[in-house]
Amino acid sequence: MQTVFDLFLKNYPESTQLIAKQLREIILSELPGMMELVDAPSKIVAYSTSAKYADLVCAIAPYPKYVNLMFSRGASMPHPDGILSGTGKKARHIRVEKLTDEMGEKIRKYLHTAVEVNN
Repeated sequence: MQTVFDLFLKNYPESTQLIAKQLREIILSELPGMMELVDAPSKIVAYSTSAKYADLVCAIAPYPKYVNLMFSRGASMPHPDGILSGTGKKARHIRVEKLTDEMGEKIRKYLHTAVEVNN
């Protein structure tokens, strides 16, 4: 049985679907209790402490050749390894073209930092 998440990803290439599913697995394991909100019109899957976008911690944004892991308050987060991108006033993202073990470990740290910044 397909989930809402799976249905959201169905029009993306398999490589993109795989990355998005891997990111989802990391987010759900590292941030238990987060609400998962599939926002198909915005083309994201948001992870939040409530149903309000004001409480958004991070989001998965798939593209045909990569997936962005967005952080709603990423501009306030330290990024010593320089993998956060973006120029917005608040948000930043990590562009993931392939999810290696090393990248997964970095993402885990960023997720915990994002929760701290959002509190």
